[in-house]
Amino acid sequence: MVTLGFLCRFENCVSLFGPTAEMDNVGSPSLFPLHRCKTIHLVRHAQGIHNVEGDKNYKAYMSPEYFDAHLTPLGWQQVDNLRKHVHSSGLIKKIDVVITSPLLRTIQTAVGVFGGEGYTDRMDVLPLMVANAGNSSRAAISSLDCPPILAVELCREHLGVHPCDKRRSISEYQCLFPAVDFSLIESDDDSLWKADVRETKEEVAARGMNFMNWLFTRKEKEIAIVTHSGFLFHTLGAFGNDCHPLVKKEISSQFRFMLVLQECFMLCDCICHN
Repeated sequence: MVTLGFLCRFENCVSLFGPTAEMDNVGSPSLFPLHRCKTIHLVRHAQGIHNVEGDKNYKAYMSPEYFDAHLTPLGWQQVDNLRKHVHSSGLIKKIDVVITSPLLRTIQTAVGVFGGEGYTDRMDVLPLMVANAGNSSRAAISSLDCPPILAVELCREHLGVHPCDKRRSISEYQCLFPAVDFSLIESDDDSLWKADVRETKEEVAARGMNFMNWLFTRKEKEIAIVTHSGFLFHTLGAFGNDCHPLVKKEISSQFRFMLVLQECFMLCDCICHN
């Protein structure tokens, strides 16, 4: 567990105090109205089939074999472990909405971690995931007693060139994940991914900032985001330029949980779970 700071609440305000003596000279605590705050839980998808070979040889990410890669058996174990933590900690009762990148590995992670219990066929309730979706060898997952799951293009992985980062059609996903909300995705086919053009790091970061700005148009206060390592790295690297260097380093490398303030991004009770 890595604690980067602690949050104190004063009626309708929050105050962030630095965690180390090295930061004592940064300045006094600041107060922010709670209505301008959102708590964001960042989740990188579990292990995908492309990660296994890609970790050995980066060129493997270029293989069409890994188009819209699904989770490995180890990836599903990681999902199960995180699900246990989310439930045992009581976090599942706090999350207002889960936002996921619309790729197979992120959707599988989102429904596996935050979805309901085992699904039983009912005409009036759609499953979050049908049995064996994406070669998962998993039972269907219920949409009961869990937060809504919303797919959003803005938090996709680094776009272009790598087939593993190209999504399938939304109509295919809707068959596999009937109760996931795909209504914000405008194109059935993947119009964003280009076979010969890779997003620049700056473009990924800019897209990430647009995503964060979009979050503030949402009414929900506590949000889980299931996304990708590249997206997180470049997006979080764009934050903290006005912070102490220690905080900037933590933002770009270590944390998984943060308090987000409109027009200002701060850290709170940061915990890393491997």
